[in-house]
Amino acid sequence: MIGKVLRHSPLPIFALSGLLLGLLARFVLQRPDWGEWIWFATLVIGGIPIVYQTIKGMLKGQFASDIVAMMAIVTAVLLGQAFAGAVVVLMQSGGEAIEAYGLRRATSSLSALLERAPRKARRKKDGGMEEIDVQEVKVGDVLIVRTGDLVPVDGTIVEGKAEIDESAITGEPLTRSKKEGDRLLSGTVAVNGTFSLRAERLSGESQYEKIVRLVKRAQEEKAPIQRLADKYAVLFTPLTLSMAAIGFWITRDPVTILSVLVVATPCPLILATPLAVICGINKAADEGIIVKGGAPIEQVASTEAVLFDKTGTITYGTPFVEEVVPIGNESKEEVLFHAAAIDQLSSHSVAQAIAKKAKELGQSLPLPTEFKETAGCGVEGRIGGKRYLVGSISYLEEKMGRKFENHKEAMERFYQANKVLVFVAKEDVCIGFLVMSDKIRPEVPPMIQSLRALGVKQIVMLTGDGTKNAEVIAKQAGIETFESNLLPEQKVAKVEEFERKYKHVVMVGDGINDAPALATATVGIAMGAYGTAISAEAADIILLVDNPGKVADAVAIGKRMLFIAKQSIWIGIGLSFLLMVVASFGLIIPAVGAMLQEIIDVAVILNALRAR
Repeated sequence: MIGKVLRHSPLPIFALSGLLLGLLARFVLQRPDWGEWIWFATLVIGGIPIVYQTIKGMLKGQFASDIVAMMAIVTAVLLGQAFAGAVVVLMQSGGEAIEAYGLRRATSSLSALLERAPRKARRKKDGGMEEIDVQEVKVGDVLIVRTGDLVPVDGTIVEGKAEIDESAITGEPLTRSKKEGDRLLSGTVAVNGTFSLRAERLSGESQYEKIVRLVKRAQEEKAPIQRLADKYAVLFTPLTLSMAAIGFWITRDPVTILSVLVVATPCPLILATPLAVICGINKAADEGIIVKGGAPIEQVASTEAVLFDKTGTITYGTPFVEEVVPIGNESKEEVLFHAAAIDQLSSHSVAQAIAKKAKELGQSLPLPTEFKETAGCGVEGRIGGKRYLVGSISYLEEKMGRKFENHKEAMERFYQANKVLVFVAKEDVCIGFLVMSDKIRPEVPPMIQSLRALGVKQIVMLTGDGTKNAEVIAKQAGIETFESNLLPEQKVAKVEEFERKYKHVVMVGDGINDAPALATATVGIAMGAYGTAISAEAADIILLVDNPGKVADAVAIGKRMLFIAKQSIWIGIGLSFLLMVVASFGLIIPAVGAMLQEIIDVAVILNALRAR
């Protein structure tokens, strides 16, 4: 433990030891001369690295509050104020050590994320099993995942079932039951059960690896609000020099100059502020929100307009069977059963949705014979010796050689609502149709209300869908403004239009067609759980949880972070200025001033940690 502290904080430990030894020599051993020499050695040896680093930064054009600390150290040496100078060394190095501790504390969850990345996989081979590095997994490999294992790559269960802990990826605390055909993300944990997984992505392309790359990028980028703190510090330096000059003019005592410099060392300005930003980023990560750097979390806090893509963001983006309408003597169950039995061999999303619906209702589907598929139109096959057709009305009419005039009345109300209809025919007789639609996510309406409560002025839905369907979805979501029939470049134009009206504009989307708009917006937010890789790359913030409600959470976290960061700036400046005024009248000796400033440093840094 001691070795770890020494390794992380050698300079403050040295300064603290020197101060304590000096106090021991002066008051216990009754050797004040020894105490002065120990403090002076502490001041010089500990001050050299601080002075050197500050001058080095100045030569690179970096002018911040370190300059005030450097001037205080140099002035203490010149005036022989060894104790006060040593306290300044402890204050400056100790503040940095506290920040380093705070950073380690703030990034603990992300460090754990990096450390637990899947490294090994068990691959089926020749009837047996071999253990390999996760980087050796190829798409199509069948892997064995046992109880307690991390899922090594993204894939689909092909045999077995298990309870899966997805909390590290999605933030959801409850385990989920997964069975054959279900998709799993790398980095989740098999809590109970052993199963076979077919690899769908390489290790470097899997969800967990993407998260790791985004986390690293977020940790490495310098936050703009830190530059804001430096800006305040640069303005604060001439103010400090002016107050020191006024103090000397009032008291005619050079020690007053040192007192003003000591209490003016605004460590909170350059330490607490970036710490608040990093804490905010890590707080977001705990909620399943990956922020790529300091700029997005600051800007999302100040957003005035949020634009949403519809499909996959406001809605699930996948078709589902809304209603089954039989025609003739067939029941709803029979229409769905025969449609699903034929469609189960098709890879089309609508066909898979129909097959899924039948399985959810417990229907056991026989495999069809003489299966044929006309891409984008429909399928046909035989079940129990009878021929079935499933597809669009034009597909069935073409195959059957006649029009469905007598069924138009039943279909009209669905067409007016912009629904997709899938027709089912048995031996050239239409037996019914299935109404397919997209479904609004239940988290959306409360999320829209939360955004308005957070001060967002404009909320808009952008979609390439038709106007009627867009209007229905927007109304359900509680969104008053929407734009329909948009191509990707038109979405970009809309984003640019709103950026001319509002300072900060957020765009939320999930698909390839959303990527240009995500990159154009002040802050792009991608639905990363099932969204495309290109949208995640184009975005500034990734929602790992398949829940658009996290958009409001991101705004709330950003607002809290920004409030605490600015609070730290003004507390640091305000208290330092107050102490400067008192010190300029000669009412604070340098040693006491240094200790008062140290208390301010610790208080403001602890305040910044609240952003976590």
